[in-house]
Amino acid sequence: MSDGFSGGAASGAAPLSACPGAALAGVRGVLFDLDGTLLDTERLILVSFRHAVETVLGKSIPDERLMAKVGQPLTVQMWDFTDDQVVHDELLGTYRTYNERVHDDLVGIFPGVADALAELRGRGLALGVVTSKRHEAALRGLSVFGLDAGFDFLIGSDDWPAYKPDPGPVVHGCDLLGLQPRECVYVGDSPFDIQAGNGAGCTTVAALWGMFPEAALEAESPDYACRTIDELPKLLGEA
Repeated sequence: MSDGFSGGAASGAAPLSACPGAALAGVRGVLFDLDGTLLDTERLILVSFRHAVETVLGKSIPDERLMAKVGQPLTVQMWDFTDDQVVHDELLGTYRTYNERVHDDLVGIFPGVADALAELRGRGLALGVVTSKRHEAALRGLSVFGLDAGFDFLIGSDDWPAYKPDPGPVVHGCDLLGLQPRECVYVGDSPFDIQAGNGAGCTTVAALWGMFPEAALEAESPDYACRTIDELPKLLGEA
């Protein structure tokens, strides 16, 4: 079994429209998902799931099923593998212990992320992160690449009572910036991200470089799609 998950953007589906040449008007803030959008955590997540399931359940589960609900809180995802609270908690603890041990060796950053963020900040755009990962774990990932100081806020799954696809945490992020959702863009690689951003009233951008097939993102009707993060500053134009 390979270390990679084959569910990413190259799906063979009818392609989404690429980022247009004309810039969006009136955007003052950009909110990002974390895993699969800023940080390349696909292998980290997959091997952590494999370890937890094989250790606790004593069996293997297909990668597609392990990764199907990435983008929701880990505690929610674990219910896909058991309906027993004790087993659920053991899966959760085993995953987190292993993930913390291998995190810094396996976490990656997508090409162009640091430069794109610096360009957007340089234009005076407010930046934030809305993730279904716990705050501390998300901050650790950002810190590995020196990105932790570059955002106006970070909302993790333990910072807000609802989680994506509920629009609540995205709306809260806009509130923290003092902006209306219509003034903000939400960028994410999962269907849950697009659902949350659309529900919040933000302009949504599908990150096609992430973990989910293009067809799954297209089904949620994002406003735009970018194949690399380098295209995002072009979409947002000059401040």
